[in-house]
Amino acid sequence: MLLVLLSPIAAATLVAVGVLYPWGGGGERDSNSVGTPVDGVVTAAAAGPCLSPGQVQVGQPSPDERQCLSVDVRLQDGPGEGATITKIIPLEPSSPRFAVGDEVVLAFGGADAGDAASYQLRDFQRGVPLLLLGLLFAGAVLLLGRWQGLASLAALGISFAVIALFVLPAILAGESPLLVAIAAAGLIMFIALYLTHGLSARTSVAVLGTMVSLALIGVLSAVFSAAAQLTGLDTDTSTLIGALGEGIDARGLLLAGIVIGALGVLDDVTVAQASAVWELRRANPALSWRGLYAAGLRIGRAHVGSAVNTLVLAYAGAALPLLLLSSLADVGLSPILQSQDVASEIVRTLAGSIGIVAAVPLTTLLAAVIAVRDESPGAEEGSGGEESGGEESGDEDAGDGVSR
Repeated sequence: MLLVLLSPIAAATLVAVGVLYPWGGGGERDSNSVGTPVDGVVTAAAAGPCLSPGQVQVGQPSPDERQCLSVDVRLQDGPGEGATITKIIPLEPSSPRFAVGDEVVLAFGGADAGDAASYQLRDFQRGVPLLLLGLLFAGAVLLLGRWQGLASLAALGISFAVIALFVLPAILAGESPLLVAIAAAGLIMFIALYLTHGLSARTSVAVLGTMVSLALIGVLSAVFSAAAQLTGLDTDTSTLIGALGEGIDARGLLLAGIVIGALGVLDDVTVAQASAVWELRRANPALSWRGLYAAGLRIGRAHVGSAVNTLVLAYAGAALPLLLLSSLADVGLSPILQSQDVASEIVRTLAGSIGIVAAVPLTTLLAAVIAVRDESPGAEEGSGGEESGGEESGDEDAGDGVSR
């Protein structure tokens, strides 16, 4: 039954990915539109009047004169490697502060490699600390999860690969962002869940629950974003349209973000519910599907509260600068909540939360119906089988007592 339900979905996912992928390279763009990244190191930094290199200060600067930061940068790669350029940066509250020894990233516009005007000072280099944090994360996952942790890291890498190699090129090639997100979510869902948790009825139930709940989130997001007349034209999307030089489906991009963002939380909820039902079945094989559903739903009620709270806080944390900026307007709560940026986050949060709530009873019901037909519910996972051997031999009498 699971194969009959899942096989057409898997086939449709592969067909959609094949159709939407830009095989002709339509997603490629001229990298010079944003500049070629060039690494450098700051060799000197001094605050003073906003003078171009070579200009001399005449007289005493006035107190109200605009101040700038003069930064000397030695280029570490690119066509001008080894040269030192000087950049003048206005000292504003939003401007980064550079000091001697800082490793920075510049954008080279492709003109004269020795001309400072060909470069834009973009940001700091952050490769080393991010790499160290990534290694700590991988070590923690492997320490606790062992082989399953290794599988989860592999699934995480594949998820990033799907986004980088399929989602981004397909959207840049002009495909519908929502359709691309749905196809990518289906591909990630199949690969990540089966790779992490193995080919089993338990995992298949989680896949079905995730798929139906994700479809519900997509429908709700599309309906209410249209009803609320959300355009999706936030600052980042407007910048993207300016860089592309052509239109893009901004609302579809908003919906695509909602679908992909909700997938991770749904995976957690559906896998946890399916696993809970199978463990209940193993602990008491005499339970009917109705008993399994009732017991699993009690566990799900506790889980759904924390999952919804996690989703709301994650979106609120990401939108915290936006909320602070909106609160400065001092026009009351209602206009702030109805603004484009805040309303988008509300639709994103509430649609995702409804999908999470729906995933609990749906996945629990599917798991209960399937689990009672599983002749060996404790033997699906290798690690579970190893753990269950000692538990069954040591707790057999206790289990019989509970059963009776």
